[in-house]
Amino acid sequence: MTTLVDVHSLWTTAAGEAGASAADRIPTPTIEYAQLSPTLVVLGAAVLGVLVEAFLPRRSRYGAQVLLAVIGLAGAFAAVVGLAVAGYGTTKAHIAAMGAIAVDGPALFLQGTILLVALVSVFVFAERRLDPAAHGRRVDSFAAQAAAVPGGEAEQAAVKAGFTTTEVFPLALFAVGGMLVFPAANDLLTLFVALEVFSLPLYILCALARRQRLLSQESAVKYFLLGAFSSAFLLFGVALLYGYAGSVTYADIARVVSDGAKQIDPALAGTMGNDALLLIGGALVLMGLLFKVGAVPFHMWTPDVYQGAPTPVTGFMAAATKVAAFGALLRLLYVVLPGMRWDWRPVMWGVAIVTMLAGAVIAVTQTDVKRLLAYSSIAHAGFILAGVIAVNRDGVSSTLFYLGAYSFVTLGAFAVVTLVRDAGGEATHLSKWAGLGRRSPLVAAVFAVFLLAFAGIPLTSGFAGKFAVFKAAAESGAGTLVVIGVISSAVAAFFYIRVIVLMFFSEPKPDGPTVAVPSPLTMTAIGVGVLVTVVLGVAPQYFLDLAGQAGSFVR
Repeated sequence: MTTLVDVHSLWTTAAGEAGASAADRIPTPTIEYAQLSPTLVVLGAAVLGVLVEAFLPRRSRYGAQVLLAVIGLAGAFAAVVGLAVAGYGTTKAHIAAMGAIAVDGPALFLQGTILLVALVSVFVFAERRLDPAAHGRRVDSFAAQAAAVPGGEAEQAAVKAGFTTTEVFPLALFAVGGMLVFPAANDLLTLFVALEVFSLPLYILCALARRQRLLSQESAVKYFLLGAFSSAFLLFGVALLYGYAGSVTYADIARVVSDGAKQIDPALAGTMGNDALLLIGGALVLMGLLFKVGAVPFHMWTPDVYQGAPTPVTGFMAAATKVAAFGALLRLLYVVLPGMRWDWRPVMWGVAIVTMLAGAVIAVTQTDVKRLLAYSSIAHAGFILAGVIAVNRDGVSSTLFYLGAYSFVTLGAFAVVTLVRDAGGEATHLSKWAGLGRRSPLVAAVFAVFLLAFAGIPLTSGFAGKFAVFKAAAESGAGTLVVIGVISSAVAAFFYIRVIVLMFFSEPKPDGPTVAVPSPLTMTAIGVGVLVTVVLGVAPQYFLDLAGQAGSFVR
């Protein structure tokens, strides 16, 4: 017995000494919670949304989830505005969370844009007046029971019972939380974690369409498999960059790129400063980000996913994901790899040219509205890349402005698509839109405004955005790229105007689709889209100045 007591006392003494020495060695983390509050508020609302699903009766969940999502997103946006007003976008910009998160102008601008897009998207998610009531209960765009086999007995029972998948709201909030971190990430591991946090909920959301469930699930599987490949490429690139620099933080990698490896880590003595690792690792990380942007040749998922996903999810994904991914791409190229611009600029030139031309030319052949908008988004990714390639402050500010303008046009366009319906649900085949201007002049006129903005017609936000990015690119010596961009815009304008002609100058078919009368929620979403499109087109200067003030990265 004495021996056991002695052994126990020795064990506890040793553990205590080990604990004390560990405490001496490991610094206490310092987390600036106030500066991370936008992300924390959104993730907190998402966790509360999960608890709502667990504890509230089914009939009460819809209202609670919508209210919670709106309050969470509005509160997070207020936090972003508060940080900007307090100077964290300019004079107080710094690196927070022990080097993991940047709090600076581009991060706050992009976070504010993502939150506003998400807030408007929640209104479209919550729409319940477009489909006819099922068994006396209003239904939305999402499957009655996501786990049920399409067309099976469980699904029929769920529809009859009036079930709805209210989990879409916390899933969307988790995705937004990841998107807020993605453009602000200041080390490669945080970048990867944020990528997974916003990608996984999107894979699920894509599979939840109420109608055409098999197409929806197919799109989700394609997105998941290709997304897994892109994540693997990005993670492999992170490993190679760590081997090159001995660190995953942006500033340390940039320092080694500029000055070489001064302090060699003994464990990485054979790899640090090896340019092959830098080039291959940087290329792999870029591939992962270009996949999320939807740039050619990493665009193959875009048309299928946009077509198969529930249209509210398509709009949210097309707008918010692009904003987050371009923010991360800008920070990587401008903060981590500015010393390699002569290596990556020619590659990005090629990607931008192929993306603009392929998106515009292939869109001409499309007969489905959602696929047409998907290829349109690919072409716009090419136009935005022209601003990224500029490698100057105007390039950053013009890209920020374009992302803000483009996201609301996209969101509004997909919200309009949800209104045009026939017996099978949304009527997305272009032939069914013939004569829509005579059947519903207001809806056709609103959609025409969005199409003209996509085409870059003056007095729309699309013109101001394209002018800004092309001007920045031309001033940086990329005149050839601008000429190709203008040609691509002209090709793209053809298929936008073709849809307008189809709506207003074709005879409506007797068995054509009807335009559903939405609730004030979708009306608000479309109204915000039109308002932003017109205001940024007619009076863009204030917002260009705002993007200009937010154009400096903290290093």
